[in-house]
Amino acid sequence: MTLPSRELAGPVQPTTDGTRTSADQAPAKHRQTVLVSGLASDSHTWNLVFLQLLIEEQGYDVVNLGPCVPDELLVRECLERAPALLVISSVNGHGHQDGVRVIRKLRAERALAALPAVIGGKLGIAGSERTDHVAELVEAGFDSVFEDGAQEITAFRRFIGGIPQRALS
Repeated sequence: MTLPSRELAGPVQPTTDGTRTSADQAPAKHRQTVLVSGLASDSHTWNLVFLQLLIEEQGYDVVNLGPCVPDELLVRECLERAPALLVISSVNGHGHQDGVRVIRKLRAERALAALPAVIGGKLGIAGSERTDHVAELVEAGFDSVFEDGAQEITAFRRFIGGIPQRALS
């Protein structure tokens, strides 16, 4: 797992209305959109529903594109919706190959070059024996990679807590 280079929020953060919130939860006042998507070759849905519920619990609105999302559709949705974060999940073990391909297409779009994007799940078929795909996914353009595992959920929540809040227009 690779955490983002930007500093994550601390355990408790003040909000603009004077209340305090945990770093694991975005202030509800600033509801931003997170785009959740499967990859073109992955037909699993349970992981996407789980992520949607987890992210909504953190105070974000979620657009769930579902499974088997073609690369071009994912790029178009990101351009049209301008989400605060893109979350890609894979369960079929081919997330590494599909992820590298799709993030390169996203980063090729000038408007998406700085979009925070993460990928997670079962990214390869070799399990924990092979982890070089993590470095390749980060080099290709992902801000963070979350492999399959319980401790990764905690790290993912911290990552979400560190998403900068944008002014809503």
